[in-house]
Amino acid sequence: MANETIRVMQNHCSIRKYTKDPIPKNHLIEIIKAAQGAASSNFVQAYSIILITDPDKRQKIATLGNNQKHVNECPVFLLFCADMKRLEYAGKKQDVDIEYDTLENFIVSVVDTAIMAQNALTAAESLGYGGCYIGGVRNNPGPISEIVGLPDKVFPLFGMCLGVPAEKQEVKPRLPIRAILHENEYKEDHYPQVLDEYDEIMNAYYLSRSSNNRDSNWSNKMAVFLSAKRRMHMREFLASKGFHLK
Repeated sequence: MANETIRVMQNHCSIRKYTKDPIPKNHLIEIIKAAQGAASSNFVQAYSIILITDPDKRQKIATLGNNQKHVNECPVFLLFCADMKRLEYAGKKQDVDIEYDTLENFIVSVVDTAIMAQNALTAAESLGYGGCYIGGVRNNPGPISEIVGLPDKVFPLFGMCLGVPAEKQEVKPRLPIRAILHENEYKEDHYPQVLDEYDEIMNAYYLSRSSNNRDSNWSNKMAVFLSAKRRMHMREFLASKGFHLK
């Protein structure tokens, strides 16, 4: 029953190597328009995208984002930002002070931006392009904000590389449906069995994939990743942007 849209979504994999082929401007505009088609809480559309074409800015962001060279090498690099600044202007037009720094409105801006960005990536993949998210921009959100001139009430969430794939990656097996789909109430008693089975699948995947193969599994990778506190500077940074999360 899968149609072309579903096949594109189910075959997603991160692409970090690109050909020299550019993405035509009209393709990029259509990708952004498709991104804007995403749902938005109360239609606030609390996001902005910075298209980074300046090589010097790209280099600085690549360095600050954990030295990811594909930020420099991809034909298109987009910086996705949660944005309440434009809504401040809307409030001023109506002589109203907006409550931008509540935890709820912070969540709204992050969710809006994330949904919109995923629309952009799916649209790009439907046109034959590949891409990957760059969460590393949150390693140094302050300096990156200065590089692209982000004002208060706007902060960078992640970047996105886009281009014509110069590599073929295998699709990572996702968790089985019964691990994530609950009917009527949350159930966890089956998690030990599900994770044992999934770890076997992921171990076989990691051992057999064509690049960066290793002897590991999902729960091991998650345990290593989530046992350390990461980016503890984010609360202070967000406060500096006016988000006190009241």
